[in-house]
Amino acid sequence: METVNCAEVCKEGCVLGDKCPNLEYKEQASKFIEETSLDQMLSMADEAVRRKIMERASQPPKWVLPED
Repeated sequence: METVNCAEVCKEGCVLGDKCPNLEYKEQASKFIEETSLDQMLSMADEAVRRKIMERASQPPKWVLPED
């Protein structure tokens, strides 16, 4: 099977067509989009952001010192 860097090569669309190893994920994403309302998606995104903020708030500050 041909290996390609999808992030670079497939910017204009998949170059592998039916041989794409990510077809399973494409189908899952399409199903999610069809079955999930925009309000639900926004709520999920909001919750993810809140969790990330709480994670960062619970960690000690990381100091970045300039090198001499």
